[in-house]
Amino acid sequence: QVQLVESGGGLVQPGGSLRLSCVASGTFSEVGAMGWYRQAPGKQRGLVASITRHGLTTYVDSVQDRFTISRDNAKNTVYLQMNNLEPEDTADYYCNIKGTWSNLHYYPQESWGQGTQVIVSS
Repeated sequence: QVQLVESGGGLVQPGGSLRLSCVASGTFSEVGAMGWYRQAPGKQRGLVASITRHGLTTYVDSVQDRFTISRDNAKNTVYLQMNNLEPEDTADYYCNIKGTWSNLHYYPQESWGQGTQVIVSS
């Protein structure tokens, strides 16, 4: 069982910045790929950015060059630095992992955080 706890959301003006954090806890030695998803009102949840254990990153086109995903494997934490925020970035942001490593075995088990709200408005 893996628990994910996000933090860092809030209200920000257009052009502002926020940094989201997500800490994973549970019985494992390493976390696999980690990512951030978002869901705006009336829309489906979609991927924002992801990062592998070794630091390979992917981004949805709309956040490229504005958002940066990073992770600290020693702290089992993933971050999302969001700069130049736009009203269209308003959504609930969810942390996601695809699985964990324990005793050199990979256990594919998708887990989600509870979400943190980001509102971009003047």
